Amino acid sequence: MSDATPSNQKPSAGSTILLPVFLPAVIVIALLVIGTISNPTLAAEAFSATLAYIISTFGWFYMLSVAFFLVFIVSIALTKWGHIKLGPDHADPQYSFPAWFAMLFSAGYGIALLFFGVAEPVLHFAAPPAGAAETVGSARQAMQIAFFHWGFHIWAIYGLVGLVLAYFAFRHGLPLSVRSALYPLIGEKIYGPTGHAVDVFAILGTMFGIATTLGLSVAQINAGMNYLWPSIAVGPTVQVTTIAVITALTTVSVVAGMDKGIKRLSLLNMTLAISLMVFVFAVGPTIHILETFLQNTGSYLNNIVERTFNLQAYERSDWIGNWTLFIFGWTIAWAPFVGLFIAKISRGRTIRQFVIGVMLVPSMFTFLWFSVFGDTALHLIMHEGYTSLIGEVQADHAIALFKLLEALPLTSIVSFITVLLIVTFFVTSADSGALVIDSLASGGVLHTPAWQRLFWACSAGLVAATLLVAGGLKALQTMTLVSALPFAIIMIIAALGMWRALVIEGHHHRSLKTGVPQRLTGTSGRSLWRQRLAGLVSFPQKDEVWEFMASTVSKAMHRVERELKKQDWDAQVHTDEENDRLWLEVIKEEHVDFVYEIRCKEHALPDYAFPEMPRGDATDTVYYRAEVFLRRGGQSYDIFGFDQQDIITDILDQFEKHLHFLDISPGVLPWRMEEHDDMLATPPEPPEEEPSVKDPQNDEPGTPPRDP
Repeated sequence: MSDATPSNQKPSAGSTILLPVFLPAVIVIALLVIGTISNPTLAAEAFSATLAYIISTFGWFYMLSVAFFLVFIVSIALTKWGHIKLGPDHADPQYSFPAWFAMLFSAGYGIALLFFGVAEPVLHFAAPPAGAAETVGSARQAMQIAFFHWGFHIWAIYGLVGLVLAYFAFRHGLPLSVRSALYPLIGEKIYGPTGHAVDVFAILGTMFGIATTLGLSVAQINAGMNYLWPSIAVGPTVQVTTIAVITALTTVSVVAGMDKGIKRLSLLNMTLAISLMVFVFAVGPTIHILETFLQNTGSYLNNIVERTFNLQAYERSDWIGNWTLFIFGWTIAWAPFVGLFIAKISRGRTIRQFVIGVMLVPSMFTFLWFSVFGDTALHLIMHEGYTSLIGEVQADHAIALFKLLEALPLTSIVSFITVLLIVTFFVTSADSGALVIDSLASGGVLHTPAWQRLFWACSAGLVAATLLVAGGLKALQTMTLVSALPFAIIMIIAALGMWRALVIEGHHHRSLKTGVPQRLTGTSGRSLWRQRLAGLVSFPQKDEVWEFMASTVSKAMHRVERELKKQDWDAQVHTDEENDRLWLEVIKEEHVDFVYEIRCKEHALPDYAFPEMPRGDATDTVYYRAEVFLRRGGQSYDIFGFDQQDIITDILDQFEKHLHFLDISPGVLPWRMEEHDDMLATPPEPPEEEPSVKDPQNDEPGTPPRDP
């Protein structure tokens, strides 16, 4: 993926800012902050009225949208498209599964679990949306609601955005930006005002989603500090100061970058979170937790359809807006950030792996978390007489977790670790959010100057502090639901765009599998078996393979090039000695270009190769292959030892399949599905400073700036 912006949007020196996106987003945020600070009372009233209007008018739309997101992403994973990789066919996952899960979970909603893990079950138990309060039935209902609010629906929202962005960025070389999801529907307009507007909405949604998360976390940090050190008061002054201090700490992680900063913090977060959960599980009602975990999971799955479409249309209470709509709206507003972040760390996984990993594993962990903390709290209330917990949680949601820990051993130590965990989640979210917003404000650029990320991290802290002062949780809820509304519409359009792209992808897959007429010579003939056998038992070195490529392969490509030019087809042979590759490109105006590339690829020498020979240095443990790469990625076969006729036949076989794809996919116009895929196969020379194109020997495709 290239770090360059489109050529008509080149950043100024020392900056990657895309002004048509950056300026509108900053102006809207600045106006909100200034207006709120100028008259907090009026702002609080406006927030309250707006929240009521959105809930009463658009509540049905939020619920229907979330149901659509869940059905869509599960359906995509179950279809034949599930095997498609988020990247070239030869790409491998960039991160191990534990590291991948830790990062997506920390960025996703680690703070939310800490805040609501105890508070939500207790609050629903004491005041259920239906039925009698503080009964066995309300306890069951409380846990089912918590599972519903933080289960599959949440991760379907995150997963849909992440899947769409990863697919278009890594599979088709488009910018890693929300606008790219609309390419199948509006084509080149994604680089104009329409695309800019989409990214502006994504930035605003992300900013207010981050502000909501930071607001909740700082309230909980304040409650924890007050619990540990009673001299520290609970109030806006302490909370705003805490935001300022921790935002300053965030700058360290921002400067460190993805692998050194976010990755390490995420692993620390997961270690502390799992340790805390194991501690409560061990000292709490362990058997009861296991039993309720199984029972509540079954009840959740059994009632998932009914709850998905339950808007309390007959009851007309505020409960649905204060809980379900707020949480879903918060997630939609948060989705550009979490989705783009998940996309960045998911290159190389298949669609099916992505969906299973993003939805199933975090959801099951969430169910276990709520069972450990929520059911422990309910058990203390119902069976051990800790009824005072209800009133304390109702008075201050943020104190819930610490009041639970008060009833368990090692209270002070565990509470201090909990505060530390909340702080690290805070830093991770602020850092990740700044990274994503900065990428959106730069038109999809991945590597941006540190000062830009610092600007957005500070902006998120400022917005969170302003909204807390103006209206507390009500203001945060309002801005979350307002910013989520336009982005929910964008997500629906993006899903339709991906569906269209996958239909065309299916045409391409069929064209590769279609039967090409058998030939009497060449790759389908009888003369190839000797070369094939020689290739199986020989392990050439780099100079041998490159000499073969520079002579036999190059001559074969030039022969095809000359013949195509005679037929008035634009064909060109390119050589890149620095990266040990050469390729034939066939260009047909208004159609997808054809690329046939040969790369000199290094491989580890297998154990069965010359076992009797001692291996003294590194050069004795590797060999090289002349591998075929198409626009879709590596084809995993070697042509070393082929003669010119065999190579020409292989080129024509692949070219015929390409023409078949064009023939069965008239819908590829005006969206040329693989317009950027040739870039995946043919990365340019990396720039001298801060290279954006990886070494092709490491299977990292590069994407040069597109030329609209």
